[in-house]
Amino acid sequence: MAESVFDGGLPATIQEEPQVLSSNGAHQTPEELVAKAIAPIKREFLRPPPTRTINQNVSVSNANAKAPQSGLVREKKSRRQLKRERRQERQSALNLCPEVAKTGNVSSCSYGDKCRSSHDVEAFKAQGHKNCKGKLSKEKEENGQIVSKDSDVIDENDVTQMAADSDPSLVAEDNNPDGVSASNEQRPLKKAKSVANDESSITEVDNDVSMPVNDVEKICIPSEPETVMDALPESDKSLKPHHREKKLIDFKGKLYLAPLTTVGNLPFRRLCKVLGADVTCGEMAMCTNLLQGQASEWALLRRHSSEDFFGVQICGAYPDTVARTVELIDQECTVDFIDINMGCPIDIVVNKGAGSALLTKPMRMKSILEASFGTVGKPITVKVRTGYFEGKNRIDSLIADIGNWGATAVTIHGRTRQQRYSKLADWDYIYQCARRAPDTLEVLGNGDVFSYLDWNKRRTDCPELSSCMIARGALIKPWIFTEIRQQRHWDISSGERFNILKDYVRFGLEHWGSDSKGVETTRHFLLEWLSYTCRYIPVGLLDVIPQRLNWRPPAYYGRDDLETLMASDSASDWIRISEMLLGKVPDGFTFAPKHKSNGYDRAENG
Repeated sequence: MAESVFDGGLPATIQEEPQVLSSNGAHQTPEELVAKAIAPIKREFLRPPPTRTINQNVSVSNANAKAPQSGLVREKKSRRQLKRERRQERQSALNLCPEVAKTGNVSSCSYGDKCRSSHDVEAFKAQGHKNCKGKLSKEKEENGQIVSKDSDVIDENDVTQMAADSDPSLVAEDNNPDGVSASNEQRPLKKAKSVANDESSITEVDNDVSMPVNDVEKICIPSEPETVMDALPESDKSLKPHHREKKLIDFKGKLYLAPLTTVGNLPFRRLCKVLGADVTCGEMAMCTNLLQGQASEWALLRRHSSEDFFGVQICGAYPDTVARTVELIDQECTVDFIDINMGCPIDIVVNKGAGSALLTKPMRMKSILEASFGTVGKPITVKVRTGYFEGKNRIDSLIADIGNWGATAVTIHGRTRQQRYSKLADWDYIYQCARRAPDTLEVLGNGDVFSYLDWNKRRTDCPELSSCMIARGALIKPWIFTEIRQQRHWDISSGERFNILKDYVRFGLEHWGSDSKGVETTRHFLLEWLSYTCRYIPVGLLDVIPQRLNWRPPAYYGRDDLETLMASDSASDWIRISEMLLGKVPDGFTFAPKHKSNGYDRAENG
């Protein structure tokens, strides 16, 4: 049984291409295609779908035998396998213990055999020499790439100094099996440090160490001005305003980039700001992980100086946990508002009693909002879904209470928890909630906004709606903010899209570092993003515009080779694009997209 390509990433089974021929062999009209949620692409750009026969007798091991060669992982690994691979990677020669790097003495590490990092100094030096030789030999081949030779070639002394400058307390083991994190598994290690320390001075450079901001600036690539994006300030650190300068929160008519797990990182938000976003929000962070001082979780709250209207999103199950987290964020971070997630459908979150699980416990919702509102003076907002079970919407009965409990604004995602991301968002129900809300509570809608016409329709149909939050639409085409501002369909060329990718890579290298680890971290998040951007269909190829979010594209050619490459849903082609920007992938590199966003919840949940 083939799986749908709608919002599902790359499934383990082979996908069937949408057919554009009717049963009698005649081409279907654009209207017929749209009715079947198939993108109506102009006939001259269509191509026959690739012939991919499936032998039912072939074993899974044989079917996956060629996966490493193409860079595509067919079978999702278990958590135990991933954990073992990450442990092996941390103990490799590339990840030298910071304490050993400082002193040169293996016995200086207080964690001994329990240390997560390598203590083999000689192997670390040998690996550094090997990397330098390999990169110098490819210097001429990389002249056309965005990463300069100076930033790629890392001197042995520089690498040793980078490891030595990091905090030795980061190598401590964290034995918290119950800690929940919705952030990416390849994030930096947990920080065994008191949360009372100044987190604002820590920046996420690579997957294993956190470094002071001043040290990060030393290793960032000095980029030459190429686009208007270079005019932005380069510092990620902003000063905390005086309490008298606190902004009044107002979402009315603002272009709001939703908090997006994995892809909604600081470089992506910075890119969206350049393309026209007004409001940005950090990725969802778990309260328990923040209270434990995990560096990977605190990194989600970092703000770039270009984010002039910025909030953070947290998720917790209990009033005391959320209130303490809100208090810490108020003390340690510079934010304009704090959003509490009460709509996340992920099983690991819901099973802890957080996210969408709170929709079934209105008294718990009340306690969390009242405790948070009474703790800090910053505006508290909340994000919810229409309900937990499909067919049992309940936010309309709670909307007035949410305003009385202390929330300044509420964002309603027009789907239930059980529905996840399948089917279309119920905007009529969102309008109903907006009309029932008190005047003191701003209501924002969320779901399926993919063009300026969608934006205009939502605002026109319901003037009581303050604004719309844009999520997957921004992942697939971040220039949607430009389209809304200019009220046009932008038939963006492949070259313009590639320049946007260039800017994202540059922002990523400045944020995560330009050493080998920073390059691969940037590559990983770029590939996660490319697994969404491949769904964009250029305006000039469509018989009917604008593109809808639920359309499945048939096989088609672009107007040039780069546009065709960008339309591919193959992970090996995404890797090719990353190599055009960041150089060759390491030996044995594989990638499978993390998201499975078309999943519908199990029957036993309703």
